[in-house]
Amino acid sequence: MRLVNQTKNTVLSEDVIIADNPFKRMRGLLGKKALCTGQSIILEPCNSVHTLFMRFVIDIIFVDKNYKVIKIIPQLTPNKITPLYWQSSRVVELPAGILALTNTQSGDQLRLSD
Repeated sequence: MRLVNQTKNTVLSEDVIIADNPFKRMRGLLGKKALCTGQSIILEPCNSVHTLFMRFVIDIIFVDKNYKVIKIIPQLTPNKITPLYWQSSRVVELPAGILALTNTQSGDQLRLSD
């Protein structure tokens, strides 16, 4: 699966993993050494994340049910907890730096495709 920022006409990820059950969401990126460029994980449903016990920095995008960007958190460091974003129905976790590289911002429209 591929994740595209339609507003900016940029590709955020070519290799999207969907974590759509409690076990997959709980596991998330825990235990991984890195998230490679081109990879991402989408946690659904989700309106808050943490980086407790993680070993690397990530970019975070909170999106609504239509994949409209509600909030971005670039460069979230290990051992942090984000606030709750009640409008969020999904969270996209990306390698650090992708938000800046693609100029992704709140209000942008994302699209997931095969």
